[in-house]
Amino acid sequence: MNKNNITWHNVLVSGEEREKLHGHKGAVVWFTGLSASGKSTVAHIVEKELFSRGCSTYVFDGDNVRHGLCSDLAFSAADRTENIRRIGEMVKLFVDAGIIVLAAFISPFRKDRDRIRSLFKEGIFFEVYMNCPAEICSKRDKKGIYEKAKAGIIKEFTGISSPYEPPLSPELVIDSAETGADEAAGKVKLLLEQGKII
Repeated sequence: MNKNNITWHNVLVSGEEREKLHGHKGAVVWFTGLSASGKSTVAHIVEKELFSRGCSTYVFDGDNVRHGLCSDLAFSAADRTENIRRIGEMVKLFVDAGIIVLAAFISPFRKDRDRIRSLFKEGIFFEVYMNCPAEICSKRDKKGIYEKAKAGIIKEFTGISSPYEPPLSPELVIDSAETGADEAAGKVKLLLEQGKII
């Protein structure tokens, strides 16, 4: 497709009008960490509690997105980068619509997470690092993927045969080996309150 034939259509409903309708700002909480570090668990608890308060929310989960939008991608470094790029653009649309997005993705590379952050104005992107050692994640793993990775059955597995680059300055670090899911969710909600999102 010739990009010269693509025109961006300006909206007729402003961001401020959307925020007034929802009763809160649009924002993204980007959970990052190893598989089984608690990203999706905490994201869903936060969503449930925000929803009960009348907030418009949605959880994007790594496995779920790979069933559809990113089903054509594997797990090479290039495919991981493209996976996160697509997700970031999708999340941006939801945030533009005034939704509080809870995105739970390993997203192992700093440059990819930094690129996502750059899509959003300051104060509406919250990086939450679910810090948990691979040994603990492996013990929690109900899908058996860590054992398969250790046995070489699953290639390029983050934390085993592929690197994970921890965030350098996330908005929140949760030591999920020591912090329960409900307590962690409370910390995320407090982050949103302090950021005047809700």
